[in-house]
Amino acid sequence: MTASRSQVSCFVIAVVISGLSVSCRASETDNYRVETEGIDRIARAFRDRESDVVVEASGTVERVLSDDLQFPRHQRFILRIAPNHTLLVAHNIDLAPRVPVEPGRRVAFRGEYEWNDQGGVVHWTHHDPENRRDGGWIEIDGKRYR
Repeated sequence: MTASRSQVSCFVIAVVISGLSVSCRASETDNYRVETEGIDRIARAFRDRESDVVVEASGTVERVLSDDLQFPRHQRFILRIAPNHTLLVAHNIDLAPRVPVEPGRRVAFRGEYEWNDQGGVVHWTHHDPENRRDGGWIEIDGKRYR
């Protein structure tokens, strides 16, 4: 018995859709792994009082603070990355655009972690204007600010 052209087409479409579904799940798993590793890395840096650690993770905006207006100016907000861990994000708005953050919004970031006794600070969430290092970013609703 031979398959008709339409049966073959349906089979091919089903295989492609199945592959896309697996690919999407793999991507979601990869994103979860990167986020979990980033939060774990921040927790270790906090515990060990480390600084100058490049991290990539995400969290939920808990509070938006007033800008630090001393040069270079920074947009500041508190991000909850785990049930018992918050950190301050200090985003340089002289080098990068302001991020539209508000309490409750989910934010992903890449930057440099600096230890303090309140959970730490993440800065360098922008491009490096001198191209000496990989830059950081803040992502909200699929848009990256660097």
